[in-house]
Amino acid sequence: MTVCGLVTNSQEPVPLKSISVDVVVRGFVADVVSELRYHNEEKTPVEVVFVFPLDDEAAVYAFEGLIGGTRIEAQIREKKQAEQEYEDALTEGRQAFLLEREANTSDIFTCSLGNLPPDGEATLKLSYVQALAPEPDGAIRFVLPAVLNPRYAPQGSEGENVTKSIPRVPKGKLPYTLGLSATLESPYGINRVESKCTLEPLRYRAEDRTIAQVSLAEGHQFDRDVELLIYYEDIHKPSALLEAGKPGAAPGSLMGDPALLLTLYPSVPAPKPGQKVTEEFLFLMDRSGSMRSCTDPNPDSPRRIQSAKETLIFLLKSLPLGCYFNIYGFGSTHDSFYPQSVEYTQETMSKSLQRVKELEADLGGTEILQPLKAIYSQPCREGYPRQLFVFTDGEVCNTDEVIAEVRRHSSSHRCFSFGIGEGASTALIKGIARAAGGSAEFITGKERMQAKALQSLKKALQPAVTRISLSWDLPPGLKAELVGSGPQVIFQGQRCLIYAQIRGQDQSSSSTEAAAVLQYQFQDQTFKERLTFSLSSQETDRLPVHRLAAQTLLKELEGAGEKEKEKQRLALETSLSSGVVCSQTAYVGVNKELGTALQGPLARRNIPLAFRGGMALCYAQSASLRPLNLGLSLSRMNSSSPPSMQHSINIAKYSDQANVLKAKLCNRAARKKKMCYFLRQSSPPPPIQNSLSAKSSEPTPKEKESPLLSLVSLQNANGSWPLDSGLAEILGLSEAEISSKSPAQVTPDAWATVLALLWLHSRATGQRDEWELLETKALSWLLVTAGPQLAECVKAGNEMLGSSVSPEAFGI
Repeated sequence: MTVCGLVTNSQEPVPLKSISVDVVVRGFVADVVSELRYHNEEKTPVEVVFVFPLDDEAAVYAFEGLIGGTRIEAQIREKKQAEQEYEDALTEGRQAFLLEREANTSDIFTCSLGNLPPDGEATLKLSYVQALAPEPDGAIRFVLPAVLNPRYAPQGSEGENVTKSIPRVPKGKLPYTLGLSATLESPYGINRVESKCTLEPLRYRAEDRTIAQVSLAEGHQFDRDVELLIYYEDIHKPSALLEAGKPGAAPGSLMGDPALLLTLYPSVPAPKPGQKVTEEFLFLMDRSGSMRSCTDPNPDSPRRIQSAKETLIFLLKSLPLGCYFNIYGFGSTHDSFYPQSVEYTQETMSKSLQRVKELEADLGGTEILQPLKAIYSQPCREGYPRQLFVFTDGEVCNTDEVIAEVRRHSSSHRCFSFGIGEGASTALIKGIARAAGGSAEFITGKERMQAKALQSLKKALQPAVTRISLSWDLPPGLKAELVGSGPQVIFQGQRCLIYAQIRGQDQSSSSTEAAAVLQYQFQDQTFKERLTFSLSSQETDRLPVHRLAAQTLLKELEGAGEKEKEKQRLALETSLSSGVVCSQTAYVGVNKELGTALQGPLARRNIPLAFRGGMALCYAQSASLRPLNLGLSLSRMNSSSPPSMQHSINIAKYSDQANVLKAKLCNRAARKKKMCYFLRQSSPPPPIQNSLSAKSSEPTPKEKESPLLSLVSLQNANGSWPLDSGLAEILGLSEAEISSKSPAQVTPDAWATVLALLWLHSRATGQRDEWELLETKALSWLLVTAGPQLAECVKAGNEMLGSSVSPEAFGI
């Protein structure tokens, strides 16, 4: 059985006592400071290890500690050097702390605090900055992630899966508390804040409502993500922020020069009417066991697989005639509806619809790499641009490998990804969308997946914007240099962030403004958008714009892969100079006060996370002894034998430097191996269903189909509805009654289609985003089929259904 976590039976007290988070959201940028307070209630020193998630786009830029009244500022180092300094400090009996990003993924961090003495207290402070994206409804979404689901390790994968060693405790039983306070600032005004968590009332700090404060209510358990949906009065306004460089940093460097953040909303025009859509749509759906979980902790919420199936139905019905499509499912294995994509017709649509309704989360683990390779092995159809939609709960540990595979084929397709449920990997979901020029969406709580999926389909149906370029209008002596490659993809109404470094000295005494000009081509037309900005730069200690610019550059450089050594070197230099952590660096802080070399083992305490339903777990020891001074040979450490806990020795007994180094290497290897050993050797309790790896024989409980879904399921591929018993049941009428009210010379299908659209407008207005595309298809069919009688049909339909939908809704 694949092990996916730890359940703790240990009674040792947990040293982490509280987490306090302070957030400042200015426009689209969140600056976050998290304080972790520790207290060792045991009689011996301990090492405390806390594994936690962060958003893939969070730029961690500072780490400091307060230990025994001494403030220690951690330094960013090359990762191996940081780990060595940490190990050396612990060996010498010093207090130290280490913060590093996990290998193979950019959204999991590990914070280690070593040599916390008996009754000792410590506070660690972590700072990061993050750009926030608008939701389809206009909200700015900030998430403090708490849920770190076990990541599935595919067969043959290498490297350590850190999520396996996290202890889990029952929901509501976490031994530490969480507090969060957020200050919100927007020059356009703050309308409201919504959250699935209980909040204190919103307090305005300015009469014009440009500054507000909100906080979590007391008693919040850190067992679910904290999500704030911030609604500004107007977000679709271009803006510019020029930030002064870091004092003391070298002029000409990224941190020494002013950094500019441009926020643009390009007005891409609507496609030319009547233009035929010739694209290939491929849908890749996660059917692993974890998709049987609910989308929300509330047991009454729909299961992930059910939401995904309903979304697929809406997508199928919204596809245009003449396109090609296929549907893939994956778990431990993968399959597809057709050997290769097929033309979208009434026959293929009906056949696929029936198969979608029969799908189950019954394919075992979450091996997404192989189905992606299978998709990319299929040749693209000439003249049919490929659009890939990926639906997954994102619980894999080979994230970087998956993103690299998508990036290798980025020139042949666009990828639109959807993270389902709390704990979906932001590194995976955002990474594959970024790699292939698409967009990423996350569905949590009571959100409907359908609306976000249909928004993405609208983007996929939009013809590509090409020849994107940026030019500058600057005073003499100044030069703007893009940080990274700049915008590669533009979608209608979607925010576009651009970072630039402003070099040189302004040689004009009167210039106070400059301008950026974004130019692009769309359907053989050239468009330009100009944004004027002030040259007066803001001074700030935290330098959020500089950190975000550095993070943007790091994403591009590290995405090149290990083979491009020069880009890896530049990534390391950028990380060290900006303070933003990357895969090659880590923060380390050491208390320089002399300590006493340890004579025995140091107990390790892993901070627990909440156990969540649907999570496959096994039992093992949660607090293992950490042998700092093992007298083991390296050959034994690399064998299958477990690290011995009985033969720790004093490092002072080694007589030469080689043996000292040998002991440190043994210690590090033991640290990595012993948890795996405990997991292998521990006897599991009575069998627990492993939803990630075991193929489930139980079908997903069938949930009642909504009237909206039933109506959508009846629509034909050409956009029309048939006049049959199914439609009559939804309308609450008999077929005979419907037929008798039909205007003269109107076909039954045309009359039925008018009635279906009237029902949508009067009974499902709140879900308009979900049916807008299929309505467009229906109207196109109606205008051809019943154009002259359409006004009469709308009037008769309103009278029969008791609705009052305006003829304008039908384009009349």
